[in-house]
Amino acid sequence: MSFAATVLTLFPEMFPGPLGTSLAGSALARGDWSLRAYDIRNHGLGRHRAVDDTPAGGGAGMVLRADVLAAAIDAVSPAGDARPRLLMSPRGRPLAQSRVRELAAGPGAVIVCGRFEGVDERVIAGRGLEEVSIGDYVLSGGEIAAMIVLDACVRLLPGVMGKTASGEEESFENDLLEYPHYTKPRDWEGGGIPEVLLSGDHARIARWRRAEAERLTRERRPDLMRKRENSENGA
Repeated sequence: MSFAATVLTLFPEMFPGPLGTSLAGSALARGDWSLRAYDIRNHGLGRHRAVDDTPAGGGAGMVLRADVLAAAIDAVSPAGDARPRLLMSPRGRPLAQSRVRELAAGPGAVIVCGRFEGVDERVIAGRGLEEVSIGDYVLSGGEIAAMIVLDACVRLLPGVMGKTASGEEESFENDLLEYPHYTKPRDWEGGGIPEVLLSGDHARIARWRRAEAERLTRERRPDLMRKRENSENGA
């Protein structure tokens, strides 16, 4: 069974976008995963297919209506659909590689792309939406965030990346940032390749890479290093 993604959006023409190129695009063409972009406005109200209204209690902007969005979700994810329902939201739980791995190992995902000031809170609870954030900033809508989630998942599907080890040694796997990389030329603008990488001693190279990964993580993401150390200590 391939990974099946359904994206609910007011701008279905944005898809597949970058997901139709490179690794994700090749995997899509092979049928390793599927993508459906569904227009929320299919369930809009009235002649103009309205999908939003003013926020209760007043305030700026507009809010996606619960009845409209729920109807769209029900149309693409009926009862019995095992796929998790995600809502891209800046107030959601930050997306982590561990969650990406869980999603990639599952049947796919239904992803709701918000717009305007947000969506009616009742549909979040009523349709069991898992709020997911890709960072501490605000975008114009959830479409680009949804693409990021799907790209992160698709590259982990079997056969998408050329070598399994490519994924196993990347940043955020095992709570470490990735070690530095070098290639030809051997000397460039006064800088050389570390001698250990030219030694042919695979054990030394592995130790160097591990030490460099830990150094970079400690310097740039001490939160990850603390998480890793706590895990190793059983905390």
